[in-house]
Amino acid sequence: MFINIMFILSALLTLAGAYGVVASRNIMHACVYLLASLFGIAGLYATLGADFLAATQMVVYAGGVVILMLFAIMLTGGHKEAMNRFGINKIPSMGTVRTFVIGTLSALVLGSVAFKIIAGMTKHVPGELPEFTTTVEKLGVLLLTDHILAFEISSVLLLGALVGAAVISRPRKQ
Repeated sequence: MFINIMFILSALLTLAGAYGVVASRNIMHACVYLLASLFGIAGLYATLGADFLAATQMVVYAGGVVILMLFAIMLTGGHKEAMNRFGINKIPSMGTVRTFVIGTLSALVLGSVAFKIIAGMTKHVPGELPEFTTTVEKLGVLLLTDHILAFEISSVLLLGALVGAAVISRPRKQ
């Protein structure tokens, strides 16, 4: 029952964040809505039992890509405050109703994930403790045994992208 509620909350957060990205005229707000959507996707991964993917989603996408986008927007000037095209009145000194809805869904999903983690840690099984299983070990074994060719091809592809980015960004001699 708890997993179903957490899944629904994560799906709502993902959809609300995606709608906010599409509907927002302010690029900074769109970036924050993208962050909410990525948190919702991490919640979906957590409900499906993919703990490694949930952690990677939080660290790489939510923590890295969105912050990089925010820095790029702030350094380049971004977009000035746009008109509110839906006519939703602003709550004094707090933001819009939409930001409160997204914030509430984010808090519910993150609170549910924290509750699931704490409940799993405090559950006491009398007698012998069950063996701790994680998807990280299974993923590592599969990557380095059955899927080694795809793993190596992706590493060469990423190396090519890194070299290409270095070549494109170097200063030109005139």
